[in-house]
Amino acid sequence: MGDQQFFLKWNDFQTNMVTSFRHLRDEKSFTDVTLACEGQTCKAHKMVLSACSPYFKSLLEENPSKHPTIILKDVSYPHLQAILEFMYAGEVNVSRTSWL
Repeated sequence: MGDQQFFLKWNDFQTNMVTSFRHLRDEKSFTDVTLACEGQTCKAHKMVLSACSPYFKSLLEENPSKHPTIILKDVSYPHLQAILEFMYAGEVNVSRTSWL
């Protein structure tokens, strides 16, 4: 007789993961990369940046470091915050005029 197989499913897996990553970011828990612009910094997770952006994935693969600091030129701090919110939540509210 063969080995019996079971199918396990985590209900609301995606929602739970998004909520967990947002909470980890808010608490600055397990952050492993710092993004800097305009003299200010934001802590983030390499895994989230890499999953959401081919640019960050390539940059982080080419420069393996335990906790790199990435300096972003020509990026405003409010824009960086909005980009990170979009990466972590999948949505963000922005005003049209702030991006012109």
